[in-house]
Amino acid sequence: MHCALPDAGPAKPYPARMRTPATPLHTILRNTADIELWPANLLRARSNAHARLLARAQTVLRRKRDGAYLAAACRDGLHPLVPTLAREPGLAAALRALRQPLAHLRNGLEHVGMLPLHRLQARLDALGLDADAYAARSGLPLVPEPDWLAFAGFDRWQRPLWLQIDAAHAWLHLRDAALADGIVLDAISGYRSHDYQLGIFERKLARGLQVADILAVNAAPGFSEHHSGLALDIGTPDDPPAEESFEHTPAFVWLRDHAGEHGFAMSYPRDNPHGIIYEPWHWCYRCA
Repeated sequence: MHCALPDAGPAKPYPARMRTPATPLHTILRNTADIELWPANLLRARSNAHARLLARAQTVLRRKRDGAYLAAACRDGLHPLVPTLAREPGLAAALRALRQPLAHLRNGLEHVGMLPLHRLQARLDALGLDADAYAARSGLPLVPEPDWLAFAGFDRWQRPLWLQIDAAHAWLHLRDAALADGIVLDAISGYRSHDYQLGIFERKLARGLQVADILAVNAAPGFSEHHSGLALDIGTPDDPPAEESFEHTPAFVWLRDHAGEHGFAMSYPRDNPHGIIYEPWHWCYRCA
Protein backbone atom coordinates (compact mmCIF):
# COMPACT_ATOMS: atom_id res chain seq x y z
CA MET A 1 0.00 0.00 0.00
CA HIS A 2 0.99 3.64 -0.32
CA CYS A 3 2.42 5.22 2.81
CA ALA A 4 2.99 8.86 3.71
CA LEU A 5 5.65 9.05 6.41
CA PRO A 6 5.32 11.74 9.08
CA ASP A 7 8.96 12.82 8.83
CA ALA A 8 9.14 12.82 5.06
CA GLY A 9 7.62 16.25 4.49
CA PRO A 10 4.98 16.90 1.83
CA ALA A 11 4.50 13.96 -0.49
CA LYS A 12 5.92 14.60 -3.96
CA PRO A 13 5.33 12.47 -7.04
CA TYR A 14 8.34 11.04 -8.82
CA PRO A 15 8.61 11.93 -12.51
CA ALA A 16 7.64 9.30 -15.04
CA ARG A 17 10.38 7.69 -17.07
CA MET A 18 10.70 4.60 -19.20
CA ARG A 19 12.30 1.54 -17.67
CA THR A 20 15.28 1.46 -19.98
CA PRO A 21 18.44 -0.57 -19.40
CA ALA A 22 20.97 1.05 -17.08
CA THR A 23 23.52 3.12 -18.99
CA PRO A 24 27.13 3.30 -17.77
CA LEU A 25 28.09 6.74 -16.44
CA HIS A 26 24.47 8.00 -16.62
CA THR A 27 23.00 5.76 -13.92
CA ILE A 28 23.56 6.97 -10.38
CA LEU A 29 23.71 5.38 -6.92
CA ARG A 30 22.92 7.98 -4.25
CA ASN A 31 24.58 7.18 -0.95
CA THR A 32 23.84 8.08 2.67
CA ALA A 33 25.38 6.86 5.92
CA ASP A 34 22.82 4.10 6.50
CA ILE A 35 20.85 3.69 3.28
CA GLU A 36 21.71 3.49 -0.42
CA LEU A 37 19.28 4.67 -3.11
CA TRP A 38 19.45 2.14 -5.92
CA PRO A 39 18.05 2.50 -9.44
CA ALA A 40 15.21 -0.02 -9.37
CA ASN A 41 16.06 -1.52 -12.75
CA LEU A 42 19.36 -2.82 -11.34
CA LEU A 43 17.69 -4.83 -8.57
CA ARG A 44 15.78 -8.10 -8.59
CA ALA A 45 12.64 -8.68 -6.58
CA ARG A 46 13.25 -11.01 -3.65
CA SER A 47 9.67 -12.12 -3.19
CA ASN A 48 6.52 -12.41 -5.26
CA ALA A 49 4.84 -9.93 -2.93
CA HIS A 50 7.28 -7.20 -3.91
CA ALA A 51 7.87 -8.12 -7.56
CA ARG A 52 5.01 -6.07 -9.02
CA LEU A 53 5.88 -3.02 -6.92
CA LEU A 54 9.56 -3.12 -7.80
CA ALA A 55 8.68 -3.53 -11.46
CA ARG A 56 7.22 -0.02 -11.51
CA ALA A 57 9.59 1.58 -9.00
CA GLN A 58 12.02 4.34 -9.91
CA THR A 59 14.33 3.93 -6.91
CA VAL A 60 14.68 1.43 -4.07
CA LEU A 61 15.93 2.38 -0.61
CA ARG A 62 18.32 -0.37 0.46
CA ARG A 63 19.77 -0.77 3.96
CA LYS A 64 23.57 -0.85 3.79
CA ARG A 65 24.08 -3.07 6.81
CA ASP A 66 22.37 -6.14 5.36
CA GLY A 67 21.13 -5.15 1.89
CA ALA A 68 17.44 -5.28 2.90
CA TYR A 69 15.01 -3.46 0.61
CA LEU A 70 13.23 -0.82 2.70
CA ALA A 71 10.98 1.13 0.34
CA ALA A 72 10.18 1.62 -3.33
CA ALA A 73 9.84 5.11 -4.77
CA CYS A 74 7.24 5.14 -7.55
CA ARG A 75 5.46 7.84 -9.52
CA ASP A 76 2.69 7.90 -6.91
CA GLY A 77 4.99 8.16 -3.89
CA LEU A 78 6.94 6.03 -1.45
CA HIS A 79 5.83 2.44 -0.76
CA PRO A 80 7.25 0.67 2.33
CA LEU A 81 8.75 -2.78 1.88
CA VAL A 82 9.23 -3.30 5.64
CA PRO A 83 6.60 -2.65 8.33
CA THR A 84 9.00 -0.61 10.49
CA LEU A 85 10.10 1.83 7.78
CA ALA A 86 9.17 4.95 9.78
CA ARG A 87 11.62 3.91 12.53
CA GLU A 88 14.46 2.98 10.17
CA PRO A 89 17.80 4.62 11.17
CA GLY A 90 18.93 7.12 8.57
CA LEU A 91 15.55 7.34 6.83
CA ALA A 92 15.35 11.15 6.98
CA ALA A 93 18.74 11.53 5.29
CA ALA A 94 17.77 9.01 2.63
CA LEU A 95 14.53 10.87 1.89
CA ARG A 96 16.43 14.14 1.54
CA ALA A 97 18.78 12.47 -0.93
CA LEU A 98 15.79 11.01 -2.79
CA ARG A 99 14.39 14.49 -3.38
CA GLN A 100 17.71 15.88 -4.57
CA PRO A 101 17.53 16.53 -8.34
CA LEU A 102 19.89 14.37 -10.35
CA ALA A 103 20.45 16.87 -13.13
CA HIS A 104 23.49 18.46 -11.48
CA LEU A 105 25.11 15.02 -11.22
CA ARG A 106 24.89 14.51 -14.97
CA ASN A 107 25.64 17.86 -16.51
CA GLY A 108 29.43 17.72 -16.42
CA LEU A 109 29.90 19.44 -13.05
CA GLU A 110 30.33 16.02 -11.45
CA HIS A 111 30.93 17.26 -7.93
CA VAL A 112 31.31 14.41 -5.44
CA GLY A 113 30.86 15.04 -1.72
CA MET A 114 32.03 12.81 1.11
CA LEU A 115 29.90 11.30 3.87
CA PRO A 116 30.83 11.88 7.54
CA LEU A 117 32.70 9.23 9.50
CA HIS A 118 30.58 9.52 12.66
CA ARG A 119 29.66 5.84 12.93
CA LEU A 120 33.06 4.41 12.11
CA GLN A 121 34.45 4.22 15.65
CA ALA A 122 31.51 2.09 16.74
CA ARG A 123 32.34 -0.36 13.95
CA LEU A 124 35.97 -0.52 15.01
CA ASP A 125 35.04 -0.87 18.68
CA ALA A 126 32.97 -3.91 17.76
CA LEU A 127 36.15 -5.47 16.35
CA GLY A 128 38.31 -4.38 19.29
CA LEU A 129 40.32 -2.04 17.06
CA ASP A 130 41.65 1.38 18.02
CA ALA A 131 41.43 3.60 14.93
CA ASP A 132 44.40 5.80 15.83
CA ALA A 133 46.64 2.87 16.67
CA TYR A 134 45.67 1.01 13.52
CA ALA A 135 46.24 4.09 11.36
CA ALA A 136 49.69 4.65 12.89
CA ARG A 137 50.65 1.00 12.52
CA SER A 138 49.38 0.52 8.96
CA GLY A 139 50.00 3.96 7.51
CA LEU A 140 46.53 3.80 5.95
CA PRO A 141 44.29 6.87 6.04
CA LEU A 142 40.62 6.92 6.93
CA VAL A 143 38.53 6.77 3.76
CA PRO A 144 35.08 8.39 3.69
CA GLU A 145 32.38 7.16 1.31
CA PRO A 146 31.25 9.36 -1.61
CA ASP A 147 27.70 10.67 -1.57
CA TRP A 148 27.05 9.36 -5.08
CA LEU A 149 28.62 6.91 -7.49
CA ALA A 150 28.31 6.19 -11.19
CA PHE A 151 27.34 2.89 -12.75
CA ALA A 152 30.42 1.49 -14.51
CA GLY A 153 28.86 -1.63 -16.02
CA PHE A 154 28.81 -5.05 -14.41
CA ASP A 155 31.46 -7.13 -12.71
CA ARG A 156 32.37 -10.74 -13.47
CA TRP A 157 29.24 -12.00 -11.72
CA GLN A 158 26.93 -9.48 -13.41
CA ARG A 159 26.64 -7.38 -10.26
CA PRO A 160 26.47 -3.60 -10.75
CA LEU A 161 29.91 -1.99 -10.51
CA TRP A 162 29.88 1.41 -8.77
CA LEU A 163 32.77 3.87 -8.94
CA GLN A 164 33.31 7.60 -8.60
CA ILE A 165 32.53 9.20 -11.95
CA ASP A 166 36.14 9.95 -12.95
CA ALA A 167 37.25 6.45 -11.97
CA ALA A 168 34.33 4.98 -13.90
CA HIS A 169 35.36 6.89 -17.04
CA ALA A 170 38.97 5.76 -16.57
CA TRP A 171 38.03 2.11 -15.99
CA LEU A 172 35.92 1.94 -19.15
CA HIS A 173 38.73 3.53 -21.18
CA LEU A 174 41.28 1.15 -19.61
CA ARG A 175 39.13 -1.89 -20.36
CA ASP A 176 38.55 -0.81 -23.96
CA ALA A 177 42.23 -0.05 -24.55
CA ALA A 178 43.17 -3.50 -23.27
CA LEU A 179 40.56 -5.12 -25.50
CA ALA A 180 41.98 -3.28 -28.51
CA ASP A 181 45.28 -5.02 -27.71
CA GLY A 182 43.58 -8.42 -27.41
CA ILE A 183 43.45 -8.41 -23.59
CA VAL A 184 40.19 -9.04 -21.75
CA LEU A 185 39.87 -7.39 -18.33
CA ASP A 186 36.93 -7.82 -16.02
CA ALA A 187 36.08 -6.13 -12.74
CA ILE A 188 35.94 -8.26 -9.60
CA SER A 189 34.66 -5.54 -7.27
CA GLY A 190 34.58 -1.76 -6.96
CA TYR A 191 32.98 0.43 -4.30
CA ARG A 192 32.36 -1.16 -0.89
CA SER A 193 30.69 0.58 2.02
CA HIS A 194 32.05 0.60 5.57
CA ASP A 195 29.19 -1.73 6.48
CA TYR A 196 30.17 -4.15 3.72
CA GLN A 197 33.77 -4.21 4.95
CA LEU A 198 32.56 -4.86 8.49
CA GLY A 199 30.52 -7.78 7.17
CA ILE A 200 33.69 -9.30 5.66
CA PHE A 201 35.32 -9.17 9.09
CA GLU A 202 32.29 -10.57 10.88
CA ARG A 203 32.01 -13.53 8.50
CA LYS A 204 35.71 -14.35 8.86
CA LEU A 205 35.56 -14.02 12.65
CA ALA A 206 32.61 -16.41 12.63
CA ARG A 207 34.81 -18.93 10.78
CA GLY A 208 37.36 -18.72 13.60
CA LEU A 209 39.93 -16.34 12.12
CA GLN A 210 41.64 -13.82 14.38
CA VAL A 211 41.48 -10.08 13.70
CA ALA A 212 45.25 -9.93 13.14
CA ASP A 213 45.00 -12.61 10.44
CA ILE A 214 42.13 -10.81 8.70
CA LEU A 215 44.03 -7.51 8.73
CA ALA A 216 46.82 -9.13 6.72
CA VAL A 217 44.33 -9.61 3.88
CA ASN A 218 41.65 -6.96 4.41
CA ALA A 219 41.94 -3.36 5.54
CA ALA A 220 39.92 -2.47 8.63
CA PRO A 221 36.47 -0.94 8.02
CA GLY A 222 36.99 2.72 7.18
CA PHE A 223 40.53 2.19 5.83
CA SER A 224 39.91 0.34 2.56
CA GLU A 225 40.50 2.13 -0.73
CA HIS A 226 37.31 0.45 -1.95
CA HIS A 227 35.29 2.82 0.27
CA SER A 228 36.39 5.74 -1.91
CA GLY A 229 34.88 4.43 -5.13
CA LEU A 230 38.28 4.94 -6.76
CA ALA A 231 39.64 1.41 -6.39
CA LEU A 232 38.69 -1.82 -8.07
CA ASP A 233 39.90 -5.38 -8.19
CA ILE A 234 40.66 -6.47 -11.75
CA GLY A 235 40.78 -9.97 -13.18
CA THR A 236 40.69 -11.79 -16.48
CA PRO A 237 38.46 -14.68 -17.59
CA ASP A 238 39.59 -18.19 -16.66
CA ASP A 239 41.79 -16.90 -13.84
CA PRO A 240 40.50 -17.15 -10.24
CA PRO A 241 39.53 -13.81 -8.69
CA ALA A 242 41.84 -12.00 -6.27
CA GLU A 243 44.64 -14.57 -6.40
CA GLU A 244 48.38 -14.02 -6.80
CA SER A 245 48.22 -16.19 -9.93
CA PHE A 246 46.90 -13.10 -11.73
CA GLU A 247 50.52 -11.88 -11.82
CA HIS A 248 51.31 -14.57 -14.39
CA THR A 249 48.58 -13.62 -16.88
CA PRO A 250 48.95 -11.49 -20.01
CA ALA A 251 46.31 -9.24 -18.49
CA PHE A 252 48.56 -8.36 -15.55
CA VAL A 253 51.53 -7.74 -17.85
CA TRP A 254 49.37 -5.36 -19.89
CA LEU A 255 48.19 -3.56 -16.74
CA ARG A 256 51.72 -3.24 -15.44
CA ASP A 257 52.77 -1.59 -18.71
CA HIS A 258 49.69 0.53 -19.48
CA ALA A 259 47.50 1.12 -16.40
CA GLY A 260 49.45 4.24 -15.48
CA GLU A 261 48.51 5.82 -18.80
CA HIS A 262 44.91 5.73 -17.59
CA GLY A 263 45.60 6.95 -14.05
CA PHE A 264 45.63 3.58 -12.27
CA ALA A 265 48.35 2.25 -9.97
CA MET A 266 48.71 -1.02 -8.05
CA SER A 267 48.20 -0.19 -4.38
CA TYR A 268 49.77 -3.17 -2.63
CA PRO A 269 52.96 -4.42 -4.28
CA ARG A 270 55.22 -6.91 -2.59
CA ASP A 271 56.65 -5.75 0.73
CA ASN A 272 54.34 -2.73 0.86
CA PRO A 273 54.60 -0.61 4.04
CA HIS A 274 50.98 -1.27 5.08
CA GLY A 275 51.47 -4.91 6.02
CA ILE A 276 48.91 -6.03 3.41
CA ILE A 277 49.65 -9.07 1.28
CA TYR A 278 50.75 -8.64 -2.32
CA GLU A 279 47.64 -7.85 -4.39
CA PRO A 280 48.42 -7.71 -8.11
CA TRP A 281 44.67 -7.50 -8.77
CA HIS A 282 44.00 -4.31 -6.74
CA TRP A 283 44.32 -1.04 -8.67
CA CYS A 284 43.34 2.47 -7.67
CA TYR A 285 42.62 5.56 -9.74
CA ARG A 286 44.78 8.52 -8.73
CA CYS A 287 45.35 7.16 -5.23
CA ALA A 288 49.13 7.40 -5.25
